[in-house]
Amino acid sequence: MKRVLIANRGEIALRIIQTCKRMGIETIAVYSEADQDLPFVKEATKAVCIGEAPVQKSYLRADEIIRVAKEEQVDAIHPGYGFLSENTAFAKAVMDEGIGFIGPSPEVIQLMGDKVTARDVMKQAQVPVVPGSEGSVESLEEACRIAREIGYPVMLKASGGGGGIGMHRCEGEDELKKIYASTKGRAKAYFGNDELFIEKFITNSRHIEVQVFGDKHGNLVHMFERDCSVQRRNQKVIEESPSPFLSEKGRAVMCQTAVDAAKAVGYYNAGTIEFIVDEQENYYFLEMNTRLQVEHPVTEELTRLDLVKWQILVERGEKLPLVQEEITQVSHAIEYRVYAEDPTTFLPSPGIITSLEFPEQEGVRADLGYLSNQKVTPFYDPMIAKVIISGKTREESIERSKGFFNRASIEGIKTNLSLFQQVLQDEAFVKGEYETSYLSKRSIKN
Repeated sequence: MKRVLIANRGEIALRIIQTCKRMGIETIAVYSEADQDLPFVKEATKAVCIGEAPVQKSYLRADEIIRVAKEEQVDAIHPGYGFLSENTAFAKAVMDEGIGFIGPSPEVIQLMGDKVTARDVMKQAQVPVVPGSEGSVESLEEACRIAREIGYPVMLKASGGGGGIGMHRCEGEDELKKIYASTKGRAKAYFGNDELFIEKFITNSRHIEVQVFGDKHGNLVHMFERDCSVQRRNQKVIEESPSPFLSEKGRAVMCQTAVDAAKAVGYYNAGTIEFIVDEQENYYFLEMNTRLQVEHPVTEELTRLDLVKWQILVERGEKLPLVQEEITQVSHAIEYRVYAEDPTTFLPSPGIITSLEFPEQEGVRADLGYLSNQKVTPFYDPMIAKVIISGKTREESIERSKGFFNRASIEGIKTNLSLFQQVLQDEAFVKGEYETSYLSKRSIKN
């Protein structure tokens, strides 16, 4: 593999470029007109503009991306996360052109991309799933009946949803009736699929996922878990590993279940099995992400492994570099997603970053999407950077985090840096006593 096209943007595109450089692989970046000055465009071996700022006119133009890939004679395409990374038709079209797709097979992407089908597959593999509808609900009346049977609160979810989009918590039947039609409409608009299903809402729950990795020779391992329970609007903000909540026994059982789940679908490349976990460490399958996760650097700092390198090795047909027993935890790592957003309302705050100052510090890794004097546009996810801070212990990671965020600054736009400062002073977070409703229960001051 000598040349790779990266069908993505921002910090993840730059992250992939860095590994490719270390492996002696040339990179082709594709970018929109709005992103022409960003670091990933300048760092690639070659960059090609593929359209205007809106995603439908650039990063979602599968045909144009494949055209550029053929013209540039690349060996493979890395989709990153988001955009086309879990698009079955794109993965198949890439492979039909004789170009490698750095990810799992199109068949597995399709199988696990439909949440109703994925639930059924996991049940057959004897993986615990959240109590809920057996399949999609066909009507409001059926939704109400199932919700009464399993008990409120419930989650109404889009079968094709993901990333916190297309889901709504309902405390009672009146609320379910009120939002059923609009949720169905949004699901159709966002995902092209208006199927909905219902799950029991697990109160005081943790959102914990397991990183799995397989090769094309049938080998499959886990790289431990990530606790992703600090969220806003059902989207992750802080992730860490090891989870401060899990016992060693609970960790071992959950990780093995994730491996079994991935084996059940013949999985290869990087993937993540996501679970919801109750107060007694009972865990239930939520979904499988058939791609590299935003928070994969947590696992990289935990294990000192390069997941992007592993992805490339697997696509080249090589066996996994390590067996399960050789994968160990060497640190405690916490990732903070730095967003251009109001830290109180969490609403996006696009604009020009007049100054970005991140101090150099031991145990700190910053994956940047933007630099000073660059514009965060309203067209894409407003994440500016990911800051991953590791130490020998969780306590050391937290102390290093406090030092970093006390000195870090971003000017010109609103950001959530102050949110991290306050969370790091909060007793519940410091003790590891948080769950998915943690942020919604706290008043974070701007």
